[in-house]
Amino acid sequence: MHHAARTFLTAILALALPVTGASAQGWPSKPIRWIVPYTAGGMTDSATRMVLQKVTEQSGWNFVVDYRPGANSMVGAAEVARAPADGYTFITVLGGHASNATLYAGKMSFDPVKSFSAVSLMGVSPLIVVATNSLPAKDMAELIAHARANPDKISFGSSGVGAISHLAGELLKQSAGVAMVHVPYKGFAVQLPDLVSGNIQITFETPSSVMTHVRGGRIKALALLSAKRSSGAPEVPTIVEAGGPSLESSTPIMFLAPAETPSNIVNRLSAAVARAVGTTDLAGKLNALGIEPVGNTPQQATRFLEDEVVKWGAVIRKAGVKVE
Repeated sequence: MHHAARTFLTAILALALPVTGASAQGWPSKPIRWIVPYTAGGMTDSATRMVLQKVTEQSGWNFVVDYRPGANSMVGAAEVARAPADGYTFITVLGGHASNATLYAGKMSFDPVKSFSAVSLMGVSPLIVVATNSLPAKDMAELIAHARANPDKISFGSSGVGAISHLAGELLKQSAGVAMVHVPYKGFAVQLPDLVSGNIQITFETPSSVMTHVRGGRIKALALLSAKRSSGAPEVPTIVEAGGPSLESSTPIMFLAPAETPSNIVNRLSAAVARAVGTTDLAGKLNALGIEPVGNTPQQATRFLEDEVVKWGAVIRKAGVKVE
């Protein structure tokens, strides 16, 4: 009886293993659901659609974009975290996904790292420090000097408490040793009138959000928070070139899947993303949005996400940032 039971169990396992492999090898056999946890029409939506369209052109795979905005991407992330790990649900997240690990520690139904399989860091959009035209500073060196001479007299806007634009300001305060006042808004569009009028003096935003206004003369750009200049704003110097401290702050655009998604599916999609962002036409479109294409491996993307959690966690704790 024992021998018969062992033989039966071995047969069942032998049958089960090829089924799993075959389902992964035959992937995808239906459209892939891609969650964008932000509102339609923004940089994240545009960039995601551009990449998926190119992947479709190159592979024939079909994608359905599903918008699930809310709670700084946590609504959509929670849905993906509990989705079946079958290779038919993915998500695009930004830098807030990493900072949420600290801001909402113990308050989320998922872990921003452990609940997901990283697919690719698709690209990075460095933030630009932009200022009202009336601010008596033309570069970062002068901004820092002015802030030191006038503690808490400079107000910086952000897209909300805990947003990357907020944390970039806190990182600058910590790195340069200056005191500035944070003023949260609900997005950059709401900040812009106050920035133009001088009610706030600076803010931190992506090239796609600010360069039209900079080039139109409504506001001025002081520096790019990156080690190299951006093709989306080549006229803006890096923070070091502008006389500031060596620091980087950006909006990373990452593709994730539910944890335990088969590695061969994750690897195939990661390779497809790398091929797509490596094409001249798509790279040009992303650059025009101020996004530097990356398209790295799942292992590299995982390390990047882990490093972002550590980096922003330290900034958040030192600044004492709290969210309601």
